[in-house]
Amino acid sequence: MDPRIIKTKTDYKKTLEEAEKLIALNPDPGTNEAELLDLLSLLIEKYESEKFPIELPDPLEAIQFRMDEQGLKQRNLIPFIGSKSKVSEVLAGKRPLTVSMIRALHDGLGIPIEVLLQEPARDIEHQKEVVWEKFPLKEMAKRGWFKATPKELRGDSKSLFLKFFEPLGDIESVPIFCRRTIVERSGKSMDKYALWAWTARVLTRAKSVELSSYNDRTVDNEFLKQIAQLSFSREGPIEAQKSLAEHGIALIVEPHLPKTHLDGAAMLSSDGRPIIGLTIRHDRIDNFWFNLMHELTHIWKHLKSSDEVFVDDLDSHPGKDPREIEADRLAGEILIPRRIWKRSDAFRQRTPGAIQELALRLKIHPAIIAGRIRHDTRNYYILSQMVGRGKVRKLFPDIEWK
Repeated sequence: MDPRIIKTKTDYKKTLEEAEKLIALNPDPGTNEAELLDLLSLLIEKYESEKFPIELPDPLEAIQFRMDEQGLKQRNLIPFIGSKSKVSEVLAGKRPLTVSMIRALHDGLGIPIEVLLQEPARDIEHQKEVVWEKFPLKEMAKRGWFKATPKELRGDSKSLFLKFFEPLGDIESVPIFCRRTIVERSGKSMDKYALWAWTARVLTRAKSVELSSYNDRTVDNEFLKQIAQLSFSREGPIEAQKSLAEHGIALIVEPHLPKTHLDGAAMLSSDGRPIIGLTIRHDRIDNFWFNLMHELTHIWKHLKSSDEVFVDDLDSHPGKDPREIEADRLAGEILIPRRIWKRSDAFRQRTPGAIQELALRLKIHPAIIAGRIRHDTRNYYILSQMVGRGKVRKLFPDIEWK
């Protein structure tokens, strides 16, 4: 093949096919085949970066991301924005960034000018009153989340939801709860009321979980690797749930509600304990472990307040939020470090034997490696027998799966 710049989808497909053939040959470094593979990889990466660019993050999200990254508090932004009140108003979206603020934030925190010049997003839903009739109360009752007669379901929706919310203790906080910030990653529109109901359900169930005390320095790179290595066991998801509880983190498995397209979420309880909710929407081992690492990364890097909930449809692109991009990157790196992955036979050959060998080396389930290959090649027809399909939900027999 004569390598050329990729200009069309047909060129892209042909180049991918040629690269896959070369990978299957497992060429030795320095050979013509290996050099051709490197060149094709560069052409593919160039086309993908141009064709599927990552959107610029919202300016307020970018500022918050930099604060989280550098461990900054609101008071640390005063030199860039002005007074304490101005900082609060800017971060709340109540005051626009001025030219001098943009220049100071760019020079002082290294946030790109083109990001800061954008118009901040506005969460219109937060400005509305709670419409109780929009909660999926019939579905919630059908699932046994609360008891109600057909007559009650046709009656006062607010009273029913308050009754459902009662185990969380503070009934007066329900409207505030429903206005908390939902950091939403999804390729489709999610029903906010269904998300609020599901979140409340996860929080309620977490109250009954026996947890050890939580230290906010517990979750780090090494801790996540230890959790990931539990995947090596046949009952890894259950062992992970127990291990997380021993470190003060609740892992709740709760099927998603209609119109949410939800895989997982990370949140904090009112007393500051981390809670992860997983839906196991896709009943596969590889999917479970990537979802878990993704949400644990949110707890490690991004979740600072009980007013915020990260909800994720991981079938979708991470979009413009740098926190989602970072959670994807770190989750992948923790499961399969890039420096090991690129040099492995599994990366080059993609055979069951090579996958098993790398799994033993990393002490993780081979389904995770098979899933990585399917994701990287965008070919979800290969290795379908190795991703652990149908082997996660059955570990949670107390849940009524639809």
